[in-house]
Amino acid sequence: MSATAQPYADHLEHLQDELRRLDLLIRLRATMLPRYGDPQPDSQLARTAFITGEEVDWLLRPTHQPASTPATAPDHRALAALSAEIAERVERTRQAGVVLPLPRLGQLFGLSPWELQAIVICLAPELRRRYDRLYAYLQDDITRKRPSVDLVLDLLCDSEIERWQAQRLLAEGSSLIRAGLLETLDDPYSPSGSTGLARFLRLDPRIRGFVLGDNWVDPRLGGHARIEPVPDPATEPHLDPAIIGAVADLIKSHLARGQHQRRPLVVRLSGPTGSGQRELAVRACSQLPIPVLSADVAGLAGAPMAEKLVRFAFRDGLLLQSAVYLRHAELLAGPGGRELRAALDGAIADFGWLVFLSGDSADLAETGLGGALVASVGLPAPSVLVRMAAWQQHLARRDLGPPDWAEPLAERFQLTPGRIRAAAEEADADRMMHPGRGSLTLEDLMAACRRQSRHRLGELAVKIEQVRGWADLVLPDAALSQLHELCGQIRFQHLVHDTWGFRRALGQGSGVTALFSGPPGTGKTMAAEVIAGEVGLDLYAVDLSSAVSKYIGETEKNLARIFDEAQASNAILLFDEADALFGKRTQVTDSHDRYANIETSYLLQRLDAYTGTVLLATNMRQNLDDAFTRRLRFLIDFSFPDEAHRLRIWRALVPPRAPLSPDVDFAALAREFPLAGGNIKNVVLNAAFLAAADGGTIGLRHLLHGTRREFDKVGKMWTGSDTGVTPRGRGT
Repeated sequence: MSATAQPYADHLEHLQDELRRLDLLIRLRATMLPRYGDPQPDSQLARTAFITGEEVDWLLRPTHQPASTPATAPDHRALAALSAEIAERVERTRQAGVVLPLPRLGQLFGLSPWELQAIVICLAPELRRRYDRLYAYLQDDITRKRPSVDLVLDLLCDSEIERWQAQRLLAEGSSLIRAGLLETLDDPYSPSGSTGLARFLRLDPRIRGFVLGDNWVDPRLGGHARIEPVPDPATEPHLDPAIIGAVADLIKSHLARGQHQRRPLVVRLSGPTGSGQRELAVRACSQLPIPVLSADVAGLAGAPMAEKLVRFAFRDGLLLQSAVYLRHAELLAGPGGRELRAALDGAIADFGWLVFLSGDSADLAETGLGGALVASVGLPAPSVLVRMAAWQQHLARRDLGPPDWAEPLAERFQLTPGRIRAAAEEADADRMMHPGRGSLTLEDLMAACRRQSRHRLGELAVKIEQVRGWADLVLPDAALSQLHELCGQIRFQHLVHDTWGFRRALGQGSGVTALFSGPPGTGKTMAAEVIAGEVGLDLYAVDLSSAVSKYIGETEKNLARIFDEAQASNAILLFDEADALFGKRTQVTDSHDRYANIETSYLLQRLDAYTGTVLLATNMRQNLDDAFTRRLRFLIDFSFPDEAHRLRIWRALVPPRAPLSPDVDFAALAREFPLAGGNIKNVVLNAAFLAAADGGTIGLRHLLHGTRREFDKVGKMWTGSDTGVTPRGRGT
């Protein structure tokens, strides 16, 4: 290496030398072409249709050289000397720690010096218009101003054999074309425009910007991808620092291998929505440091040229030396994601080096993915302490309430940090929309939490609105006491299991499970509604018609979705008519028995692993499998109401505003007609409609008529005409 070779001051000085070399190549090529004189040198028409050798000399004259100076004859020795000088100065620049974009492009994509010179040939017309006429002159066609495959071969190859060998470097499967650095275009005016040699070459605009020193996200990815901001070191992460450190160590260990020895690394992130998958990727990469380019598969899937956008995103990841983070990656595993998945595999193989795939599920197979090394990282649901820290941060940032609200919000709702932020933003927006309402209350924030909790559970179960309270429940004292205990266990789960350490000591079974058993109409569903209202959680009744399937394995899949969504939604699950699902296992006599037993065993496993609240209601407790009974925290009997309780039910079900005749005797009705609360509700409602059509006052005859209809429904003999009910007024 010459001791006098100086490093380049910047990439622009380097590009000036590359264009000097290109000019020498053009001069050498021009000397091999016949030179024609201009028959009409003063004719503007002739200039637009004819390029003379003299004009070529003038166009190739260095800008600092006077026009009167005769052009020096080019030779291969001058070209070799200039090429050696450029190579030396590039190496000096590298040693000085300065990155030149063009050599860096060759390093990133594994390009040869020949291929880099082809890029310079295609770049030149983007920098100086004079190359339009020079290329037209070399191609002997005033209309062919773009560089063609044939022109590049003419400029860079010295022999016919060399031309034939170099054609593969510009073929469709070559590095330049496959990576999208150069694009081939047909010449619409040439009969041979579709052949390999006649096709034009165009430099990709993103690559042009890179070579010129403008290295930012491809504008064609606007709205689909962005560089994630570096997290503020002063802010506490809403993640376990050990997980962040483990992912950072994994990346560091992978990158420590030689570039030619390592495969792309794909890190699959799974966990509840909003559990911090993006934050994990950004914080782990920031420790190295590596920027993160994020894109959303859901947005890419609906965009025009989606497959190209995927390749652009991964190519930008290579150009920017950033990790690529894809949200909603589970969509790639669906039937509509086949083309995107194929594009993803190709993009990882061509450009990928560090990729994060994030989604609600782990449906993506570990095979494929461009031959990458795949590592899976599962994010657990955030602990109460993490949720409390997130709430304290958002309460203080938006001045939503006192810091001590963070504890009940964190304990009551198992929201991920992302959903906590969304709940806080929603409550804050609601406050701004209703300025006259005053300050936010804790109940306002809890309502926002419930809305964030619902997620997709409504597709799998039926939400039960909570309109009734303890005063509406008419039950024996023993049953009411157990229901209050049940509420306490739901409310203080965090204190007992986490703060006091019972979760670690007892292992599985930290969820709250209860069985409500008793005859129809005794208040089992109402009790579930009251409990949900008391603890401030949503109540969802499982729709058995959507859960149970005749196809083998489908019931388990449906139940898995229900339990997963309920866990993410912080909801109480109610299985009404539970004996239909939780029935006793039987002796196996055929395949149907075997698969029915598998369903029961699967439910037992899910109940063990579930950390939320599950309520079972049944009219036939004896049909439940004994294994379920052992796993129940509460077994509450809803007995048939006696006379005293029936009297309370009669009085509670008639609203104070309802017009009531003095002849109604609730005590006599409770004494004479042994009906459960659900039946009494039907009687009262039917009597109200009868009265509305018959004068507008609810009388004893309306109630007796409704009672008779209810007796007919349940198959009881009607003896009401012989009861001798004596009117005693409303208050008796």
